[in-house]
Amino acid sequence: MQTIAFYNLKGGVGKTTTAVNIAWHAARWKHRTLLWDLDPQGAASFYLGVDGSRTYKTGSLIKGKQQIGNLRVETRWPGLEVIPSDISLRNMDLKLAEPGAGRGSLKRLIEPLSENTSLTLLDCPPTLSPVAESIFAAADYLVVPVIPTHLSLRAFEQVMQWLDQKAFKHLTVLPFFNMVDRRRLLHVEMLVKPPALMRQRLKTWIPYSTHVEQMGEHAAPVGEFAPHTPAARAYRGLWFELAEKLKL
Repeated sequence: MQTIAFYNLKGGVGKTTTAVNIAWHAARWKHRTLLWDLDPQGAASFYLGVDGSRTYKTGSLIKGKQQIGNLRVETRWPGLEVIPSDISLRNMDLKLAEPGAGRGSLKRLIEPLSENTSLTLLDCPPTLSPVAESIFAAADYLVVPVIPTHLSLRAFEQVMQWLDQKAFKHLTVLPFFNMVDRRRLLHVEMLVKPPALMRQRLKTWIPYSTHVEQMGEHAAPVGEFAPHTPAARAYRGLWFELAEKLKL
């Protein structure tokens, strides 16, 4: 089993929409896929039509009093399961600070999932905290959507500095440009001449699109309701590029 975390310190950059669309593509290509919605807001659960279908206590889960496998919910797409968000996730930082927890807690939790899952995706809250440390320890790949603006790049740089300080040597970081608006000069300039921080990025970029915004209306990935749009084609390209990196 390989684990991909969709993460950025900055909110509103498209972590959840990317995670949902990539999970959908992975399942379409016959990979047994599980998406764990770790954000208390539960947007990924909403997009996939499973919000409110499970409740649990994060503290009980971390302590082993609840089995993570019992939280899996099937979506209407074959091969794609979700562990829905729960409001108790807002206390996850506190639970990870308790004795016996630590940054390896999340990794220990998801290890049993490998029996029935080939690809686990984590939709992450925008935070640098014990939750983030536990996510980074559990993930093999960190996929970071970056809007081509200076503030978004600054947030990504902070993440990279933090990762270096914490010595997450096993983690492969894969940034990519997201929500690209080619009407904006700065966006075009960064695409043509990417900053040094983005030179090892995924080459596929996702355009700013009303179809991405409509995911909430349809409660579905873009490829499900608008398969021939530029956004759908971009997500498909991003999936193929990721699959090649993961050797799937």
